[in-house]
Amino acid sequence: MAEDISIDLMRHRQPEIAIDLAKTTLVTTTYSVTGMTCSSCVASVERSLNSLTGVRASVNFASETVHVLAPEELPTDVIISKIKSAGYGAILLADSQGPALANKKSKRALIWAIAFGVPAIATSMMMSWLAIALTAPLILFVAWPIHRAAIRNITHPTMDTLISLGSIAAFTWSIYATATGDGDAYTEVAAGVLLFVILGRFLESRAKHRASSALTSLLSLHAKEVIVLRDGVEVLIPIEHLILGDEFVVKPGARIATDGIVISGNSSVDNSMLTGESVPMDVSPGSHVIGASMNNNGRIIVKATRIGSDTELARITAMVVEAQSAKAPIQRLADRISAVFVPIVTLVSIGTFFLWYYYLDAAINGGEGRSLSTSISVAITVLVIACPCALGLATPVALVVASGRGASRGIVLRKPHVLELARAVNIAIFDKTGTLTTGVMKVGDVLIPTSAQQQLEKEVSAAITEQMILSAALTLENANDHPIAKAIASHASAHGAKILPLTNFTQNPGSGVEGKVDFGQFSPLIQISTPDAITNSSAPLDPQISEGIAEARSRGESVSVLIWDSVAIALFTTSDEVKADAKATISALNARGITPWLVTGDNQESAAHIASLVGIPASNVIANTLPDQKLRVVEDFKRDSKTVLMVGDGINDAAALASANLSIAMGTGTDSAIGSADITLMGKDLMGVIGSLALATKTLRIIKINLGWAFAYNVIGIPIAMAGALTPMYAAGAMAASSLLVVTNSLRIR
Repeated sequence: MAEDISIDLMRHRQPEIAIDLAKTTLVTTTYSVTGMTCSSCVASVERSLNSLTGVRASVNFASETVHVLAPEELPTDVIISKIKSAGYGAILLADSQGPALANKKSKRALIWAIAFGVPAIATSMMMSWLAIALTAPLILFVAWPIHRAAIRNITHPTMDTLISLGSIAAFTWSIYATATGDGDAYTEVAAGVLLFVILGRFLESRAKHRASSALTSLLSLHAKEVIVLRDGVEVLIPIEHLILGDEFVVKPGARIATDGIVISGNSSVDNSMLTGESVPMDVSPGSHVIGASMNNNGRIIVKATRIGSDTELARITAMVVEAQSAKAPIQRLADRISAVFVPIVTLVSIGTFFLWYYYLDAAINGGEGRSLSTSISVAITVLVIACPCALGLATPVALVVASGRGASRGIVLRKPHVLELARAVNIAIFDKTGTLTTGVMKVGDVLIPTSAQQQLEKEVSAAITEQMILSAALTLENANDHPIAKAIASHASAHGAKILPLTNFTQNPGSGVEGKVDFGQFSPLIQISTPDAITNSSAPLDPQISEGIAEARSRGESVSVLIWDSVAIALFTTSDEVKADAKATISALNARGITPWLVTGDNQESAAHIASLVGIPASNVIANTLPDQKLRVVEDFKRDSKTVLMVGDGINDAAALASANLSIAMGTGTDSAIGSADITLMGKDLMGVIGSLALATKTLRIIKINLGWAFAYNVIGIPIAMAGALTPMYAAGAMAASSLLVVTNSLRIR
């Protein structure tokens, strides 16, 4: 039925949908595509989709998916219909679905191919008509999908075109030769070619499925049901019915249904499938937990804070699918060659036929005449041995394996260009807080000198209390996601502060936050900023505050100043610990010939202190940088012909991450940082930076080996076939083996 629909769609042009590209929003969707047999099919699907207004499509042959960037007004049905009109099947992939790599039809086709093909080959030398009778069902029915695909793609030939032409030519000639006795029959060729092709595609499908096993494992983690509390009663509901704010029960040995906060109970949680960290994490009330993590030993109650596509698991899965659907720059050459490969091979095959028929066969046989049988055999061999499949699989299969294996280790490769850039990196720029350090900030000192308030109006100064100052800090920082803000908010809350009404809230990345806090009798403009950010925007600092800033910086601590209507009246000092593996990471980078730099918005003293602990020279430290200044540092290095790796975690790093040649975001960081980065480390360990570079380097090496083999195979194989040194059956076996070799070689990526 689906096939009839596909054919019908070919006959009827899809209606045009008027889209104003200047006013539309582009959205990305991923579709599973069935029926692709070689890289020429990739070109067909992309060409068909890219003909739609505002659409950019990228097909991944290995994962059998297409990544479509299209106007949101464009219905998915139109995209699916367009794919079907090109001769292929398509379904939209939901958040919890992966590519349909396991093709049951390939197994069924293989069984029938063996049932008819093996007896046909066995009887071809003795009982020609029996062999033809056995081959006929194989040609007409079992191989019909191949012929149908060749017919559908007659204007842009694919690998199916070569197989279809070769098998039909051999079968037709066998009937003629058997009936007339003129020449040799090639029934075993027709049967053998199809048998080898179908076997190769079955093995290829199995191998591609294995290559995508890591993604499949991620997808299998999605919970199907969850136990929620309804009026104190435990109720089992489908996960789709879970809503934000629901409280749900997680029993020992069960997976956590979605992202949330523990509100009751104590346990340890295994995040290894998501972050790559093998050590379980202890959780208690107030702890954040990730959906799909395994609850080890305690009963806990969790409040849902993220559901559906907003969860950490969904985000990881989306990034992996995006990576597998995208194309690496190194693949462009292979795609260009594949697009013209089949037509060229077809012409070469025809030319080979005439060359043998009119010249070579007679020359070899001493001028005794022409052999139509030999000429056809050589031409068929050329058709059969040519294989753009290996060329098309060389890059995407390796990318599928790398992205899947990386995800299982907490390394999410989002953009394929990382493969080619990893080896070229010579500068690594690190943010400080949350990147080189744990990001778990703690408030050390809180300084609130009464003398500082005297610059305010007397009525206001007399009314201000320490509790009001802490409430103002809590109100502003509660709306901020920076680690320092979280520390100040936690400290203020622990000391009895309350969240007050807030208006005109503004977050200034790199400098701080501000907003009007409503105390009832007045609503002052409150700012919490770094000392450097307020130097030119506030009244002179109180001596006690100036002294506190100097002392904190001498200890390598971060300083935040609370400003009340342009007057600095309070000071908070915060500090965190250097990550345990930070020094080892910097050492490993140096061993690779990569120069590390520390570029931070924090003060010079704190930056220099952290740099000395991890092994970054003081000369490679740039402090007091705003987001635009971080961006400028990256751009300056790029202008000096440096290949820059940026590693960060905060909103203030987003611009620099986007501009760097290669960027890595810590998974514990902000969404803006993660969204800007090429690679995301889902765990806390900084050595993931080295693991990412190593994975990218190895993947690129595997891709180059694959491409080298694919090119060499065709460069060597086609001339050998043209010379008549191979039979079509051997050619079919070589063709299947070439694709399988590329796929299995990619499985070596670890």
